[in-house]
Amino acid sequence: MFKLSIIDKISFLLVIIGAINWGVIGLFNLNFISLLVAGSIILQKIIYIMVFVASLNLIYLVFKCKTFK
Repeated sequence: MFKLSIIDKISFLLVIIGAINWGVIGLFNLNFISLLVAGSIILQKIIYIMVFVASLNLIYLVFKCKTFK
């Protein structure tokens, strides 16, 4: 069985938070990330980049699991 590393688990969490945030933006025009960091553009960009890198890690994980079998 394939074991997930702590980085993979954090990636899952970040991507889920990012997906929920985008859903709330689409439905209610409310950005939780902006509210969380009190409008700091730099912190917003850092969080969005972290979610982006996490999504790339999950894409890599999918391909790694496919070749693991």
